[in-house]
Amino acid sequence: MITGDGWHAGQTLPELFQRTALRCRERIALRSSDGAVELTWGRYAEHVERIAGGLAALGVRRGDAVAIMLTNRPEFHLVDTASLHLGAVPFSIYNTSPATQIGYLFTDAGNRVVITERQWADTIKAAGGLVEHIICVDDGVEGTISLAELEALRPDEFDFDATWRAAGPDDLATIIYTSGTTGPPKGVELEHRAILESLRSGLALPEMAAGAAEGRLISYLPDAHVANRYFSHYLAMAGGATVVTVADLKTIAEVLPAVRPTVFLGVPAFWHKMQAALGQAIAAQPASRRRLVEWAFATGRAVAERQAAGRPVSARLAFRRALADRLVLRRLRTRIGLDRSGLTATGAAPIAPDIVWFFLSLGIELCEGWAMSESAAGGAINRPGAVRPGTVGKPMPGIEVKVAEDGELLMRSPTLMRGYRGNPAKTAEALGPDGWLRTGDVGTVDAAGYVTIVDRKKELIINASGKNMSPANIENAVLAACSLADSVVAVGDRRPYVVALVTLDVDAVRKFAAERRLPGEHDLASLAAMPEVHAEVEASVLAANATLSRVEQIKYFRILPDSWSPGGDELTPTNKLRRHNIVEKYAADIDALYQAKSPSAG
Repeated sequence: MITGDGWHAGQTLPELFQRTALRCRERIALRSSDGAVELTWGRYAEHVERIAGGLAALGVRRGDAVAIMLTNRPEFHLVDTASLHLGAVPFSIYNTSPATQIGYLFTDAGNRVVITERQWADTIKAAGGLVEHIICVDDGVEGTISLAELEALRPDEFDFDATWRAAGPDDLATIIYTSGTTGPPKGVELEHRAILESLRSGLALPEMAAGAAEGRLISYLPDAHVANRYFSHYLAMAGGATVVTVADLKTIAEVLPAVRPTVFLGVPAFWHKMQAALGQAIAAQPASRRRLVEWAFATGRAVAERQAAGRPVSARLAFRRALADRLVLRRLRTRIGLDRSGLTATGAAPIAPDIVWFFLSLGIELCEGWAMSESAAGGAINRPGAVRPGTVGKPMPGIEVKVAEDGELLMRSPTLMRGYRGNPAKTAEALGPDGWLRTGDVGTVDAAGYVTIVDRKKELIINASGKNMSPANIENAVLAACSLADSVVAVGDRRPYVVALVTLDVDAVRKFAAERRLPGEHDLASLAAMPEVHAEVEASVLAANATLSRVEQIKYFRILPDSWSPGGDELTPTNKLRRHNIVEKYAADIDALYQAKSPSAG
């Protein structure tokens, strides 16, 4: 519970949930974005008790793992929370996972129960493992137990209150499986204590506390990712907020203005697409209106730059900013649905500073943060009113960050994991005896305490001359400049210069072709080959190069006629680049770029 003088969570997540459900009993807790499902906190708690009884009837006990493979829907919150009340360990599976990878997770977790929906029932059956019971939230799926049937299975001797009260702060609350960029996924074991400490740290930020206190949250990222668990599931338990679930990610732009969240986390790809969409809408305005919007953004940028530098804003500039807000900026914030968000964050991957500046100019204080599954989403974050683009802010309360001799960032806090499930060797590699976590990120901490991420330790480019470069820095520069790009991969390790592979945003490039009435087929392969599309991407790469040092600049690039999806060969389920896979798969394209016979970026 959040109060004026602090936050009192109790010892476990079930205790936190029960306090909030009692306090907010008549308030809406869960709602699907299509309005088909709506549950109050009181009804939420009733379902949790019945589902917990059903799971107990199937033999689920304290410490048992329970697998969940669902889209973003209210039922996820019901079954995850019910599992927690048994002292069990719920974990989520990325929806893009194939049966072979699911089988690996089942073997690692040792779960005997899986909760899923109709579309993945056959995949779950093919995965193998120790699974004895498949629970399907849909009715009538052969070989499964429906959620309604599960709720009717409560054993006579089951004491719900005694069971959830028996859970302890050192019990496991969940397993978060890493996305496996460098090998098989590792199971990050998080205790109740660590998650509650991470919530305590986040809610020490007034803007997050205010937004979580009976506010509105949106669940649209994978629940297998610690960020969505934190920013929707756990944060709602802490403050009594309403969680709106979005099963179809493509509808998020429509859901945002309908919900107007009070706390919102977007991954960099979301902000990139949002900036591109706003830029296209502004470009389509009549010249007079476009000039007004450009003036408003320039005024907003001038104020943001002074605030970031700690410089005062003159009365004259403040007046101009207020006028720009009334005439333009406020309407745009309302249009996209972020006019009520007290804390608007970006994380999970690096973001280009220019994108942060764009939203700061709009009046949205985009707070970049940095955290890990291994730290239960605790880490560093920029604070509203003190955002410094290019950094991930200062460590959150209770979290220490320092730089090792080799440049790697180390973290120590009460939010850290117990270890990697069944993998003491990997745990020892990550967690030192002094309690410091080796994050795998190279970075710096300045005199004011702001943390800057340079790159992943194992992903730095070292060119043929021995120069160290961050591929993410290069890639983000292109993404910020190019509205047509979906993914950019910079290559140059042990090479004389940097080249890049570019994939296109299908919707953006089709709109580009339609607006210019370009002839021919508008399938992705045809669009990638169009001279006009190449020219647009080339202009963007040149613009990005102007922001980079000479050694970082892209000399040649190639537009690929492919579309990459999260969970595929090229991208992890959390949209991170699988660099090793990409370099292997596109080796011929990369070699051709180094023969200097391919499209040049000048």
